[in-house]
Amino acid sequence: MNIGNHSFQEFKAMAERFHGYAAPGLLLGGYMVALAQRHLPEGTLFEAISETRKCLPDAVQLLSLCSMGNNWVKVRDLGRYAVTLYDKYTGKGVRVSVDVEKLKAWPEYYDWLMKKKPKKEQDEEELLREIEAAGDDICRLEQVTVHSELLGHAHSGAVTVCPVCGEGYPSKDGPICRACQGERYYGVQSGEAPAAAPATTPGVRIVPAEDAVGKVLAHDMTRIVPGEFKGSIFTAGQTVSPGDLCRLQQIGRFDVAVLDDEAPVPTDGAPAHENEAAECFARRMAGPGVRYSLPPKEGKIDFVAECSGLLSVDVKKLERFNLVPDVMCASRQDATLVQEGKKVAGTRAIPLFLDRARLGQALAVLGDEPLFTVTPLRRARMGVLVTGTEVFNGLIEDKFIPVMKEKARQYSCDILRTAIVPDDRQKIAAEVQQMKDAGIDLLVTTGGMSVDPGDVTRPALMDAGLTDILYGMPVLPGAMAMTGRLPSPSGDIQVMGVPACALFFKNTVFDLLLPRLLAGRRITRGELARLGEGGYCMSCSVCTYPKCGFGK
Repeated sequence: MNIGNHSFQEFKAMAERFHGYAAPGLLLGGYMVALAQRHLPEGTLFEAISETRKCLPDAVQLLSLCSMGNNWVKVRDLGRYAVTLYDKYTGKGVRVSVDVEKLKAWPEYYDWLMKKKPKKEQDEEELLREIEAAGDDICRLEQVTVHSELLGHAHSGAVTVCPVCGEGYPSKDGPICRACQGERYYGVQSGEAPAAAPATTPGVRIVPAEDAVGKVLAHDMTRIVPGEFKGSIFTAGQTVSPGDLCRLQQIGRFDVAVLDDEAPVPTDGAPAHENEAAECFARRMAGPGVRYSLPPKEGKIDFVAECSGLLSVDVKKLERFNLVPDVMCASRQDATLVQEGKKVAGTRAIPLFLDRARLGQALAVLGDEPLFTVTPLRRARMGVLVTGTEVFNGLIEDKFIPVMKEKARQYSCDILRTAIVPDDRQKIAAEVQQMKDAGIDLLVTTGGMSVDPGDVTRPALMDAGLTDILYGMPVLPGAMAMTGRLPSPSGDIQVMGVPACALFFKNTVFDLLLPRLLAGRRITRGELARLGEGGYCMSCSVCTYPKCGFGK
C-alpha cells in the first residue's frame, strides 16, 4: 500500500536517507500522516502535533511542509503513538492513532508496538511485510479541535547579551540566560578559561600599609573578634594616619586599597563604589514600612521594619535580582510577622567597584515598585459563625468560639458577634446578613467545610453573596479551608472558612492566613500553591510555632 504519493519502497528509501534507517515507527507514521492529510479539506494550511518524540515527528517532516525548525511540528509527549494535523488558524483537524484491537491481526506488528519481545528476537522481514500489508487499516481517525492556546506562534521578543557567558538570549528569561541559571546540559572540557578580573579598579591602587599614610581608603575594613565583636574599624574615605598602621597590621591588612590621587577625574562610565551601589539598590527596594540608614556600613545596607506588621517580599523579583552577577540581597521570609525596629533584609554589591552596566541591569530588575513592605495589622471587627445541627441542638458542646476568641485576642481583634446555626442554607445565609448588619469586616466560620452530604456552609455563604472563593489548600492541617469575599456597601468583608481540625491542632492554615488577611493582602491561588512547600505541620509534642518550619 502506498504512503501518500510514494510506494512503500520509495518511502522506505526516503526514511533511510532522512532518519538513518527505515525505522518501523517511521513507516507506521508515514501511513498515519498520509491518512490525516487525506481527511483535511483541500488547501488547508496545517500544522501538526505528535504525541511522541519517537519517529513520528520525522514522518510529518518527510510528507509535509511542517518541520521542527519552522515550529509547525509540536511535540506533546503523552507517550501515545498518535498525530494530529489541524488548520493552523481554526484548530479544526484530524487525529490519527493506532487501533490496538485491529493491530492484533498482525502478530509481529503487534508484538513490536506493544514491546512484547526484545529487538534481537523480532523478525524484521516479517515486520516490514506486515507494516506494508496493514497500511492504514490499523489506524483510528477522529475529528478534533486543538485548544486555542496552541494556535499561532509566540514571538521570542527582545534579545540581550548574557553578562555571564556573553551569548545572546531572550530577555524574558531573566537577567542572565537559562543556561547560566543552571539549565546548561554540558560541561566545558576544553577551551580558553574566562579572563581573570582585573586586580585593581580604575581610580584605586593597592599599596603597602606603610605607604598608605596620608592617603584615602577606598573601602571599609572589618575587625572580627570571634564571639565578641564584628564591625568596621576603618571606613571608606578615611585618611590613614601613622597611628593607624598598628591597627591595620592587627587585622592582617599589610596591603590596602586607596584612592589614586593621580588617576584622571572619573567620568560617567566609572565603576560604582560598593557604597554607591548599595544605596542605589536600597532606594528601589524599600517600600512603605521599611527604612534604612546611610551611609552603608562595610558596603552593606540593612533594612529595618518601621512598624510592627506583615513583611511582604516580591519573591520573584528578589530571585531575578539575585540572578544578576555581582549583586545580592537576602531577606526574611515573605509573609513573616516582624516587630518594629527589627532587621528584615540586607543588600550589597559583591565587588568593591561595580561595573555601571551591571548596576543598570540590577536596577532595571528592581524597577519602580518596592521589593519590601511592612504593613501593620488592622484591628479587625470579627464575626464567628459556627454551623452544625448537632452543635445547635446542644448534642455537642461548641469549642470553636473559645478558640477563635483566643486567636482574636492574640491579634488585638474585636469579636462583634458570634452565632451557632444548624445545617440549613437559609438560616446560615440569614445569620450572615445579621453579621453584616453588626458591622463586621472579617467573618470566620467553621463546620460544613468537608465533603459530607449535609455540609451546606459553602453553598449557604454563596447564597449570601460570597465571591472570589478559594477552597482547598495544600496545608496540613487545614486542607479543606476556604477564603473569599462578601461584598458590602460599607466595604468588602473577608471570609475565612476553617475546618474542624482547628479544634484539635494548636496551629493550622488559619494561623498562616490570618496575618495576611489582617494586613489586607489579597490571597491568590498562586500564593496558596506556594504554601505546599513547608505546609506540613509536624505536630510536635512541644509546639514552637512560629519558630519552626511550618508555613516556611
